[in-house]
This record gives sequence, C-alpha cells and structure tokens, in this order.
Amino acid sequence: MDIQELRGQIDQIDKDLVDLFCQRMDVAAQIANYKKDNKLPIFAPGREREKLSQVAELAGHDMANYTRVLYSMLFELSRSYQSKCTGKLTQLFQSITQAIEETPKLFPQSAMVACQGVEGAYSQIACEKIFKNPMILYFKNFDNVFSAIEQGLCQYGILPIENSTAGSVKKVYDLMITHNFSIIRTFRLKIDHNLLALPGADIGSIKEIYSHEQALNQCNSFLSQLKDVKIIPVENTAIAAKMVAESGRTDVAAISSRGCAELYGLKNLAASIQDKGNNYTRFICISKKLEVYPGADKTSVMMVLSHKPGALYRVLARLYVLGINVTKLESRPLPDRDFEFMFYFDLDTSIYSEEFVQLMCELEDLCEEFKYLGSYNEVV
Repeated sequence: MDIQELRGQIDQIDKDLVDLFCQRMDVAAQIANYKKDNKLPIFAPGREREKLSQVAELAGHDMANYTRVLYSMLFELSRSYQSKCTGKLTQLFQSITQAIEETPKLFPQSAMVACQGVEGAYSQIACEKIFKNPMILYFKNFDNVFSAIEQGLCQYGILPIENSTAGSVKKVYDLMITHNFSIIRTFRLKIDHNLLALPGADIGSIKEIYSHEQALNQCNSFLSQLKDVKIIPVENTAIAAKMVAESGRTDVAAISSRGCAELYGLKNLAASIQDKGNNYTRFICISKKLEVYPGADKTSVMMVLSHKPGALYRVLARLYVLGINVTKLESRPLPDRDFEFMFYFDLDTSIYSEEFVQLMCELEDLCEEFKYLGSYNEVV
C-alpha cells in the first residue's frame, strides 16, 4: 500500500472523527443547559477522572497515555464550549464593561504620578513618555509607590517590571501579590547605561561603583574588566548619580542614565556600557481605579492554582483552546504558604474580542484565587 492510499484512509478517519466530535460537543451543550437549569457547576472533576480511566483502558497499554492527553484537551474544549453556551457573564466581566464605558476616550495628558527614585531616574523618563505633562512625586522604594496609589496620594504610578537583559524585577512581582491596583498602560524604554563620576576622575582611579542591582546585572561584561573595584547596589540609578555628586570624591562612580550627567554635574567616563545594545526595560503604569482606554489589546492576570498535577496545564490548555497567546508567564512564591505560587500572565488579546469575554467568564473557575490586573495597550 503506497502513501497516498494511507493518506486516503487518514482523511476518511478524520472525517469520521470530526463528525463524532461535533456530535459530542452538541451533547455537551445539552448537558451545559441541564447544569445551568439545575445550578450545577460546569467542571465535574470526579466524572473527568472516571472518563480518563475508562478511555485509557479502552485504548490499551501502548495508547493509554496518548489517549489521556487527547481526552484532557477534549475536556477543556467541552468545558469552554459549555461555558459559552450557558452565556454566564461574571461580576468581573460586568466590572470591566463598566470601566470601558466610564473611562475617558483620551489617555490623560497630565496627572500626579508616583515614581521610585529621584530626578533623573529611568522611571521618570518612562513617565514623561507616557504622560505629556506629569507632576511627579518621588518615593524611596517600590512599596511606597504602590502605597501612594492605594492611599490616593497619586493618581498613577510608574514601575519597572522586566528587562530584556536582566529579566524580571522580582521585587515588583512580589509586591503585586499584596497590593491592589490596575495596569492601564505599559511602555518599553531603551536603556542606555553610562559610568558617571565627578570632573577630574578617570576609570583607573575608581574604587567604588554605585547603581541599582538590575543596572549592575545589565553591565556585567564591562564591570568584569575592572580590577579591585567594589560594586555597591543602591535603590535607584539616579540615586547612585546623586550620591556620587554629593560625595566630593573622584574615586567613586555611578552607573546611570546619560541625562544624570548633566543633571548632577558629572563626567561621562564610559558611554553605553550595557552588555547588549537592544537593552529595554518594560514599565507598567498603574492606578487604583480600573481604567480601560481605547485600543486595549493586552491583558494581565494573576492566579493561585491548586497544588495538584495538571493545574497549570488546565489554564494553558484553555488559553490554547481560545487561541490566546501568552507573552509572559512568571511564578512567585506566596508568602507564608509552603510550595505554593502566584502565577502572573500577560495575554495578547483584544478586550473587544469574543475570546476575551469568554476567558473572563471562565478563568475564575480554573483556579483557587484570581486577580484581574487590567487591559491596556503598550507604547513603544
């Protein structure tokens, strides 16, 4: 038998499978309506475990695992279709719809904004790219920025969340677990690090270098070439530049932005010292109130999943079923809970799409805790 004949057999089997699949989904929809009328949950874990055992036994030893995988995905498809058929609109989705209606159509040009650090910080640069005329209040650490938003001291806050070279800003992710806020916009800022010192200094005389830990990680190659230099992490790159300016010493330097040289009267000893030329940091703009501006095509959520095999798979499978791309997945340990994690997702989906509506009506049923962080677009 040649390959064309074999492919012909596959085509016929596929036709039969599709017909049977459609029949199965039609019955699943009838079951969904029954569950809705009798106030029963869509997800029946006991029934699914029983079915997985049955089909694995029917398939035989060699095909048992393949069959379990196939039916696990089939169950996700069925649950997703059942949720769609019941047309359940959650309180969360109604809140999102209300936010879309109440949010102004134009992103604010001016606002009181919280940033971590001091004048010249990269957060300030990102802030001035997001807002045309921001009024900026500076805070010592990231926690204070979140608190300023929650307490209403500032309307918005700017926070770095990840860097293309050094990875995620884990401190911010940890704070996102405990604080209440919404993401309304993100911005990718090209980062250009420079070695700054007081006039009269030279690289050979430098004994100490100050900067933020992320900036130091982004300049590893340059720093590894320096001998007998003490590296000292500080809260912010601009704070590092200010410390050098106020020190009066010519044997200390800061890794900071080019703008800090002029701002603090420093000399640029070495320009663009980051390891990679395409070095970008992604900043989030947060608010206390849920705001959804026109063009929102990205969504961020956080969720706690049950500490059981397949819990994360169920979420990823549902996203796959809906055709939603995951652009970021981060896990962070939960405080005071052994071996349990909060999962952070960035999703590439328009808030106006049918898939987004269905996802917001299904996700809460897939996890123990769920937190919608907002929908927004990204400024580049």
